[in-house]
This record gives sequence, structure tokens and C-alpha cells, in this order.
Amino acid sequence: MSITWSAYKRARRRSRRAWAILGLAAACIVAALSWFFAIGQFSAAEPWTAGPSEAPVFDPTWMKPVPGAAPVAAENASDALERLPVKGKAPKAGYDRAAFGQAWSDVDHNGCDTRNDILRRDLSSVEFTEGSSCKVAGGDFQEPYTGASVAFRRGQDTSAAVQIDHVVALADAWQKGAQQLTAQQRQTLANDPLNLIAADGPANVKKGAGDAATWLPANKSFRCHYIARQISVKEAYKLWVSQAEKEAMKRVLSSCPGQQTIYSAR
Repeated sequence: MSITWSAYKRARRRSRRAWAILGLAAACIVAALSWFFAIGQFSAAEPWTAGPSEAPVFDPTWMKPVPGAAPVAAENASDALERLPVKGKAPKAGYDRAAFGQAWSDVDHNGCDTRNDILRRDLSSVEFTEGSSCKVAGGDFQEPYTGASVAFRRGQDTSAAVQIDHVVALADAWQKGAQQLTAQQRQTLANDPLNLIAADGPANVKKGAGDAATWLPANKSFRCHYIARQISVKEAYKLWVSQAEKEAMKRVLSSCPGQQTIYSAR
């Protein structure tokens, strides 16, 4: 009987160790997935020069700096937010997409338009249309706003499934300082890789011209980066935030006090 009881106790110890190992493995998997959906999908895509920005912004191997793009300092995003002026929205009267220049121009003069530059930057396994080194025909990516795996395929009925989002919507920028920018500055804002992310089409449509007070990505793991990117854009182009927008940004950043601004070593 003593031998049986001893064997039982050894079996119990082995079982507890096995469960502990499984628990640790599960925790590691959850942590890894959280990291990936928050920043890993971007930081794994070399050779970005974005440094601690945690996201693709600029790839010097084929992108060129956008003339007039303002540099963003590396700092805590909450500190940068506190420097942004707080004002109400200006009237939307007079807003027109054309005020920000022709859509998807080749403003960096690298031979490719901005939409294709961002698709190439954000997608993996990129394929180009036959005879072109610019026009992206397909690719895959972990879509940041929903967290879903998305396959992009160029076509009349499929291209709209992946859109290029202005992180700070142009209509929102217009009502918060962009009216005072020059035409060249507005064109730079509309084509600055800092302000552009490949995103799920329906999610982008739902966002519309919303700011942080009215729309946030459904993928909560991406929200800290998203807010930091909005703050960085508004800092770079001297735009302001509304009080409600600032409070929404602070709520998001309270869950990630170490979040840095998004910048590129251009």
C-alpha cells in the first residue's frame, strides 16, 4: 500500500508540474500575440528606420523623404499630447479634398504614387503587376484596425477591401488648424507616410472623418499606437485637439504610460 501511495504522490507532482508548464506556455503565447497585434507585425518588417516608433514609417531603400515633412521628436506620447493646443472645431465650410492636393501624388518623386508606396510598405509577400515595379497587385498583412489577417488583391471588385487611411482624417485636420497651412504643407500632410496606414476598407469607411472622441480601432491592442500616431501627426503639423478628443486620447494612453511618439529617422 505504501508503494502505491508513493507512486500516486509522484504522479500528482508530475501532473502539477505538467499543468504549470502548460500554464506558462499559454501565458507566453498570449503575451506574444498581444505584442504582435500591438507592434510586432510592424517591428518585424525590416528594414524600417522608425526606431522605437514601433511601426513602419519610412524605408530608405526605396522611399524618399517627403519634401517639407516635419520631424517628430522621440518622447512620451502623453507629454506630446499635453503640448497640443485645445480648441473647438473650426467650421468645416470650405473643406474640399482638393485643398490637400491631388490624391496619391508621387510627392517624394521616387517614381511611385503614395497609395502604392504605402501598400508596399505595409504588406508582406508583395506582388507587382506585370511590367511594373510600383503598382502593387497583391500581398498579405495583419490588418491593424481589426486584427484580422487580410489578403489584398488588386481588382475592380477587390481593391477597395484595403484602403489607405489618413490617421488624422483630412476633414478633421481642416477643422483643427490645416486651414492655416500653405497648400504645399497640406499636400505634404496628405501624403506623409507618418499619417498613412493600410487598413480594412469597411473599418476606414466607418471611421470617416472621426477623431479619437468618436472612433477608435476595434482592435484594442492597436489603440495605443494609433493614438500616439495621431498625436505625432498633430504635433508635426501644428494642429490642435478638441477637449473631448484630448480626454479620449488620455484614456487610451492611461493603459500604456510608456507609449512613445511615432517618428522616423529620415
